[in-house]
Amino acid sequence: MITLRQLRYLSALAKHGHFGRAAEACAVTQPALSMQIRDLERTLGVAVVERRPGDVMLTDVGREIARRAEGVLTASRDLVDFARHRGGLLTGRLTLGVIPSLAPYLLPRILPLLQTRFPELRLELRETQTRQLVEDIKSGTLDAAMLALPVGEPDINTIVMFEDLFLLAVPSDDPRQEATRVAASDIDQSRLILLEDGHCLRDQALAFCATARRRTTGAAGTAFGASSLTTVMQMVAGGYGVTLIPQIAADVERRDDRVKFLRLKKPEPGRSIGLVFRRTSPRKADFAALGEVVKESVDGVSRAPDAAQRETVRR
Repeated sequence: MITLRQLRYLSALAKHGHFGRAAEACAVTQPALSMQIRDLERTLGVAVVERRPGDVMLTDVGREIARRAEGVLTASRDLVDFARHRGGLLTGRLTLGVIPSLAPYLLPRILPLLQTRFPELRLELRETQTRQLVEDIKSGTLDAAMLALPVGEPDINTIVMFEDLFLLAVPSDDPRQEATRVAASDIDQSRLILLEDGHCLRDQALAFCATARRRTTGAAGTAFGASSLTTVMQMVAGGYGVTLIPQIAADVERRDDRVKFLRLKKPEPGRSIGLVFRRTSPRKADFAALGEVVKESVDGVSRAPDAAQRETVRR
């Protein structure tokens, strides 16, 4: 019989494309991993790996076996979760992903609440971009993730937690008053500073600005890309441009008196923040409880406006 260990090693080999790196990821020696892969091949009666000097490549059959193995490994993790977490809400280990434009602003709000109410919870966090978070959830590497919706994956369920409106961040010497309502056409796109490619917030900002039917060629947002909102805000504070920033981040970043924030004209653009997880996960009660903690922590900060007055910018 094949073993879960063999499938886990094959999965690591498919991901890293190298025996040494796969062994390191699995915390075993390279000979031990190689031996298990050979045992898997003997049991299945097929070659799953094409071995070459300094490199490794999965065969066509090997790639299909590795793909199916991911489903088996995910189901085995769900089985363990089902057994371990029947005793109470949010106990034991929970791996949670968060997008970079949310993590530094939301986590300080929810972590103290989680520690107080669920002291037996052992939370492990990963901050990275949406695409990787979704892949990690599907593979079972992550239990859940907090990100901007929609995800558009049939095997992933979603809990909508709150609506996060966008504001226009400008240097404090901008002549417009903070009470000013700004339209997309009012934004000088040649001065628009955005996050680097791969961040969903960049795509959402560009989608909103596209409603002005203006070209973005030569915009600062296409010439400069930062990996964090904090870096973008430092550029704005220095007078190098403007940016769109979600409300939950603005509540932190407005402590810098070199910037100010302008509201956008109705329907105000924004993003829906949700908690996503595998449809087959047995920890739905845990995720519902986590979602309630988040909703409580942002109450009065990023409120959802009337449905007729807002427009969610899709990725």
